[in-house]
Amino acid sequence: MSDRQTVTSTLGFSELLDQRMEFFANDNSRDRMNVTQRTVEIENVRARATPTSLEKEGFALVPHKSAVTDFRDQDQVERIHPAEILALLQQVSGADHVEVTGPPILRFSERSNDSGALDNSRPARYVHVDISDETGARFNAQSRAPEGRRITRIARYNVWRVLTPPPQDVPLAVCESASVAREDLLPAWAMFDRDGEIVFSFEAWVLRYNPGQRWAYFADMTPDEALVFKTHDTDPSQPSHVPHGAFDDPSCPGGVPPRGSVEMRGVAYWYE
Repeated sequence: MSDRQTVTSTLGFSELLDQRMEFFANDNSRDRMNVTQRTVEIENVRARATPTSLEKEGFALVPHKSAVTDFRDQDQVERIHPAEILALLQQVSGADHVEVTGPPILRFSERSNDSGALDNSRPARYVHVDISDETGARFNAQSRAPEGRRITRIARYNVWRVLTPPPQDVPLAVCESASVAREDLLPAWAMFDRDGEIVFSFEAWVLRYNPGQRWAYFADMTPDEALVFKTHDTDPSQPSHVPHGAFDDPSCPGGVPPRGSVEMRGVAYWYE
């Protein structure tokens, strides 16, 4: 594992437009964004004496070996992986109930022939949060507790793992939740398009640059690890809104395989 403490690279930050911002899962030529690449210091948090946590920074790296042998095998993935993610989120959250939301999403760095060739398969080059508070509230309003119980908290998570060996040419940067100012979160619509048609959409957040933001990544991830981070939490005492985005690691040697990754999203419920 790498002993480097920080790297200097660029991340895509946004500013408001005079019209609604939108980004598309597949046809990026339809994006309506105002993104500027800004140079930032990104800490390799593997080097920290105290590991990051979901309760403090809003993200954590956990050991997690998947029984899936080929993430391109849709039947195998659907048969095995959702139950693995359910068990993982149950373990890290301690919630009363956990659900997986949506299928696995495979992504590849631009040097891969698969980047952009599969559905929603490009790395996100603009820093974003998967859902806004408005979207989170709308999704949560559709949730129902078991009979005789009441929901007291709902938290949403993203589980991200690499499929390629270390080092990674395009890792994922995450921002400590407590370092994000509310005014830096800008609304943008996530448009999920296939074959030119909008399948579904909802409001997400993109991020305005602020020098107080603290950026982090885990160098040299392996397929037997999972990066779990928060995307929304109804408990105001807990971290939420972890912005994230892809970046080029300048310390990565040339000739390594293009980064492949898979992410899954889940929601945890606590009951009274």
